[in-house]
Amino acid sequence: MNYILFDGPFRDNLLPFTFTRPVADLRIGILTIREKWEMHLGFTTTTITEDYLSERYPMVEMDENVMINASYLPNNELVQLVKNLKENQAVFQGEDVIAFFTKDAQEDIDFNAFHAIEYDGQAIKVEYVWDIFSKNGEAIQEDFDLVTSGRDSQPISSTNSIIAPHNVFLEEGAILEFATLNAAKGPIYIGKDSEIMEGAMIRGPFALCEHSIVKMGAKVYGPTTVGPYSKIGGEVNNSVLFSHANKGHEGFLGNSVIGEWCNLGADTNNSNLKNNYAEVKVWNYTTESFGKTGLQFCGLMMGDHSKCGINTMFNTGTVIGVSANIFGSGYPRNFIPSFSWGGASGFTTYQTNKAFDVAKMVMARRQIEFCDVDKEIMNHIFEITRKFRRD
Repeated sequence: MNYILFDGPFRDNLLPFTFTRPVADLRIGILTIREKWEMHLGFTTTTITEDYLSERYPMVEMDENVMINASYLPNNELVQLVKNLKENQAVFQGEDVIAFFTKDAQEDIDFNAFHAIEYDGQAIKVEYVWDIFSKNGEAIQEDFDLVTSGRDSQPISSTNSIIAPHNVFLEEGAILEFATLNAAKGPIYIGKDSEIMEGAMIRGPFALCEHSIVKMGAKVYGPTTVGPYSKIGGEVNNSVLFSHANKGHEGFLGNSVIGEWCNLGADTNNSNLKNNYAEVKVWNYTTESFGKTGLQFCGLMMGDHSKCGINTMFNTGTVIGVSANIFGSGYPRNFIPSFSWGGASGFTTYQTNKAFDVAKMVMARRQIEFCDVDKEIMNHIFEITRKFRRD
């Protein structure tokens, strides 16, 4: 069977992270949504997404296909329903289409002609950008059970202080010495060739993905995920960092999501609670206004390739687009459009030629090329976000 993940109706609620990737490639828990589905299904998947992303994330359609709404995270019950789909069948939860069977010859999909299978179980749905951190604890637990099932952890050195060692899993090549790990309230997963340096203190749920680092003396509160090839230090609470992201120094990061190729300068801090304890509002790209989150704790949402200088301070519920560069004293505004350059004193446009030069150098340090496809995607984002900047 051919499985295709589609973005679904919530894609725009997940900006700025879906500017640069399909919904399927968001990371929540240990794995991306795509990786979760592929492990459950035992098949690779392709994607239906925005046209400008389709060269990097192509769709492969065959005679028979099952389309899956990537906003839904898989579980055993849901996966069985998806695997058993037949022609003209679809799985619904309320008004949401979770998955449906289609043939290549079908040009139009009329769900009124489908046999509807109602899914009334519990599933994690990533509907809003803040779901990535607020539902991360549940996702870490589900991924931990999936990834470690039937496997044994690598031995944990006796130099470490471990609470609930049965809930800690080390992959091959992981380095862990003189650290404190408390997995009593959630699992701790330490990925392949990653490192937790001495003096670090970590409370689960926590996921450190492959080739990533927790620096000396770091204080990490779960649920937190550090994506592949990323680095954290200082104090981190209930946050998700995607791959190749750096928060290597002192400073606080809480209730936040940090995209790929981001860098937080030394002593960067974000607020995750308003002084009046009111509900946090964040920028909504669809309504082009600030909308309610229903959350009292909500921090920083930083899109791919964005960076900030030392001692940067971010207000509660700040949303930063793609490839922004923030620096200087004071609090910058809590919506910073893509390709913005500046800080509290004001912003100018971060021209693409300069932004691309930085991206080339940053990615080359990790032996990855900033290629023509990357340029095309970034140029498109520059144009579609132009209206948010004061050029």
